[in-house]
This record gives sequence, C-alpha cells and structure tokens, in this order.
Amino acid sequence: MSGSSATEARPRRHRTTALGGILLTPRQRQALSVASIAGALFLWWGLTRIGLINPVLLPSPGEVFDSFVSSSLDGSLPRHVWASLLRVIEGFVLALAIALPVGVAMGMSQVVRGIVEPLIELIRPIPPIAIIPIAMLWFGIGEFSKVFIIMYGAFFPILVNTMAGFREVDPIHIRAAQTLGATRLQIFRDVILRSAFPYMVVGARLGMGLAFIVLVAAELIASSVGLGYLINDARYRFRTDEILLGMVCIGILGFLLNKLLLEADRRIVRWRAARERQG
Repeated sequence: MSGSSATEARPRRHRTTALGGILLTPRQRQALSVASIAGALFLWWGLTRIGLINPVLLPSPGEVFDSFVSSSLDGSLPRHVWASLLRVIEGFVLALAIALPVGVAMGMSQVVRGIVEPLIELIRPIPPIAIIPIAMLWFGIGEFSKVFIIMYGAFFPILVNTMAGFREVDPIHIRAAQTLGATRLQIFRDVILRSAFPYMVVGARLGMGLAFIVLVAAELIASSVGLGYLINDARYRFRTDEILLGMVCIGILGFLLNKLLLEADRRIVRWRAARERQG
C-alpha cells in the first residue's frame, strides 16, 4: 500500500524528444498555436487602443475587420483572393511537375547532375523580380507571365531539396533490401522514395512560401486583380487597413496551403507519424 502511495506521489515526468525538449501532444500544440495568435492580436489591439502608434499607420484589428466585411460584401475581396490563389496553385503545380523529375534524375545519376547542376547554379542566384521584365516581354502582361514568374520562384527550392533527399538515402538500407530479394522497382518505391519524401515535402513548403512572395511582386507590377494589386492600390489611396487586409489574406492562404502539404506528408509517410506519436 505504501509502495503504491509513493508511486502516486511521485511527480509525473514529461516525455521528451531526442534533443531533450518536452514532447507535446497534438492538442497541446494546437493550444499553443491558438494562444500565440490570440496574444499577437491582443498586443496589436492594445498598442492601437492606448495610442502608442498612429492609427493611420497601424489600424486596429477592428478597422481591418470592417474593411474585410465591406470588401467581402461588395465582392472585391473574394475576386482578389481567388485570382491570387489560382495563380499560386498553377505556378506551384507547374514547378512541381518540372522540379521533381529533374531533382530525382539529378539525385540518382551523377551524369545527369554533372550536366544539369552547373546550369542550375548559374540561374538559381537570379532573383525572381529580375525575371519579371523578360517574362513580360516573352509572354505579355497576361496570366501566363505571372504563372511563369511564380513557377520560377518555387522551382529551385523543390529541385534542390528533392536532389538532396535522393542523395542522402542510406546505402545500408538499399543493401538490406537487395539482400532480402527486393527488385529495383521495390527498392526505389519502398526505400529510396520513402527516405527522400520528407525532403521533397520540405522543398514543396519552401517553394510554396516563395510562390507567394513572387506572386505579390508580379501583381504589384502588372495586374488589375489579385492581393498584390489590392495592396498596391491601397498604398496609393493610403488605406493601411486594406494593405493589412491583403497581407493577412496572403498569410492565411499560405498557412492553409502549408497545412495541406503537412497533412499529405503525414498521410503518405504513416510510419514516421507513428514514430513521432511514440516519442
């Protein structure tokens, strides 16, 4: 009886990660996320409420919400959001369709990497903003020029991470599969691809973030609809509430698309999700 009482009195120890940090449950992580966003909103509201910041330069959350309601009712905000979202998805999918097979080929073949890598390293430092003039000359100011610029921005993170994932596959795992009689297709599907997939997801997430950055740059220069156009037009009219509204919309879209990529990673790589639950 005394032994059980001592066990019950012993403080419960937190589960820790491999690096020694506290391992949180999904519900605890969600609670921290909600608290973080709520705290940031409260700080924003407090700074504008007590008058430490000029409300013309930083409107309160209430003013931004009022702008959201009015622009949603007149249909302008949904039109801007849909135009930007469609451009990002088209450019991102196009970047995936090109970068993934090229990255796989470069990661698995030294010959392909020797041919392609010098060209990639020459082009990769060129910022997407520098591509905007040439894209407008090649494709005009229509939709495809914007999609092309977004594709260019998202392409390199996906390519580099995909190539790194296939190069970092442990040869011991491949030899073990060969010893067990696995075919080349099975080794590629069950060993190489599974090992490289987390790298590919990281590259896709980075590419998605850059796609939004490039989107705004493209829409600031040559567009009549979109969140970038909304921000630029609000700047000319000195409507900081609409500027912040466009920024918030971009942040929310990026957050949701990033969550979709993480969910795809979790569902496809189920073994890693199970390992994380076990700590």
